[in-house]
Amino acid sequence: MATKSRAIGSGKMPGSPSTMPCLIRPILSSTAREARPMEDPVADGYDAVYAAWPASPTLQGIWRRNAIGSDYPSGFEHISFLTFAELQGIVEALHLRAGDRVLDLACGAGGPGLFAARQARARLVGVDFSRVGIRLAARRAIDQRVDADFVVAVVTATAIAGARARGALSVDAMQYLPDKRAALREVWRVLAPGGRFAFTAFELDPERVAGLPVLGTDPVADYAPLLGDAGFTVESYAETPDWQDRLDATYRAVVGAHDTLMTEMGERALGALLMEVSLTLELRPYRRRVLVVASKPS
Repeated sequence: MATKSRAIGSGKMPGSPSTMPCLIRPILSSTAREARPMEDPVADGYDAVYAAWPASPTLQGIWRRNAIGSDYPSGFEHISFLTFAELQGIVEALHLRAGDRVLDLACGAGGPGLFAARQARARLVGVDFSRVGIRLAARRAIDQRVDADFVVAVVTATAIAGARARGALSVDAMQYLPDKRAALREVWRVLAPGGRFAFTAFELDPERVAGLPVLGTDPVADYAPLLGDAGFTVESYAETPDWQDRLDATYRAVVGAHDTLMTEMGERALGALLMEVSLTLELRPYRRRVLVVASKPS
């Protein structure tokens, strides 16, 4: 069967006179439905970093050596701290079968979700608010021969039909969401009965992030109570190994390669990346990084 990949979005922004789906073909032959605010500086920063990533072998090397590990499968790289062992654990925890629908929430350029879908021969739906990340993910889906759809949207309002997905994953993104309870309610809505949700995320220290943009909006130190309130059963909840050392090594390497990265990435993309890097190294906003598996009762 031919592999297909579609980036789903909208030609009009929310609140405009028309939000009917439209075809967008500047990069790939794809349909697109979009549900992202017209002005979103955080998403714009991610757009810049994702656009610069393919042209920066230095940044790619820093991430492979320090963040994800040399054994991480080529073609599925990502800008987060998910190791290959963690990715394999997520794939096993989701219990996917051929033909199942699996969601990758805050998928970025699509690496972990694409790997999970290809391993299980499942159908992927990726959601992210970065238009550039979604376009990269759609290209990768074609390269990796994964049946996939991609939606430009926020995790709290995915515009995905409810109760159809057998599994959902999210990698190192939950801490950034401005309303984590709403996000978990949305995950619950889109999962079929018996569906499973596996994610990695950073627990926040509320005192250290108080008053900060993004991290300080909805600081959560423990995701388990929120999952229970949303109706999930928490199957496992554990701190991931060596996360602090890997994060520190990665971010310090970024700072040390400033001049080379400026040449490869440009001022806008590097500035967006360094904002997160410097804040994290200076304020130490994270309590732990955890890998969580939860299920929706049948």
